[in-house]
Amino acid sequence: MKLATLADRHGVTAAAIWVEGHWRRLPFPDLNDLLTHTGAAIDTVAHLAEEPLEGRRLACPLPRPAKVVCCGLNYADHIREMGRELPAHPTLFAKYADSLIGPEDDIALPTGVDVDWEAELAVVVGADLERADVVTAGRAIAAYTVANDISVRDWQNRTLQWFQGKAWDRSTPLGPVLVTPDEIDVAAGVDVICRVNGVQRQRGNTGALVFDPAALLAYVSTFTRLRPGDVVLTGTPGGVGMGMKPPLYLADGDVVETEIPGIGTLQNRFTTR
Repeated sequence: MKLATLADRHGVTAAAIWVEGHWRRLPFPDLNDLLTHTGAAIDTVAHLAEEPLEGRRLACPLPRPAKVVCCGLNYADHIREMGRELPAHPTLFAKYADSLIGPEDDIALPTGVDVDWEAELAVVVGADLERADVVTAGRAIAAYTVANDISVRDWQNRTLQWFQGKAWDRSTPLGPVLVTPDEIDVAAGVDVICRVNGVQRQRGNTGALVFDPAALLAYVSTFTRLRPGDVVLTGTPGGVGMGMKPPLYLADGDVVETEIPGIGTLQNRFTTR
């Protein structure tokens, strides 16, 4: 099942479900509101489908998550290119909902900062999780989507804490849709791809994750409660700009495409302001 948040020309949003070649309205303003009501049972909402929604754009599917938790250094190749050892525990940091943008929105950041790409699989939480075991956490996965953890590297590297390089407002594309776990086998491995101006820079596979989605949700739930609609980014594969010699960063006008087959593609232009 595929679900989305659609926006009309006035910016008014509606949750939608893909049925027989059309997006049809669901009786919720967005997918955060839907998840609050349905939790992990979003695969049971097809009977709520209403009229087709035409002429609307794909908006950020989850505009109001209470928590956005991110895992860094979760692919062995990326860990090596950063010159680090495989971790015993996940390396975590947080974003705010203000950092999220839609699948076709511009990434607008100030001139003069080092902006890097990081294609990622994102996990959408569908149930309250508190000190959950891995099995329980796996059952609480409502859906998957695509993210790009756009990183301001010079700010990230100012200190040992990454937060200030990761949580810039309107910097993290998410979407284009949510896909329920019955449609995508993350454990068997799905590709995570990033292209910049049509040139492939990253191509990894979730089969190589050090900490898989269920393990991440269980670990995070040990110290902070996760709720329906929260988002967990699972890390990026090798091929980031900072790992190149010399480093390569985004320039004004560059187009970043982030793709996971079976979910879809984000296409975002980087602009400076």
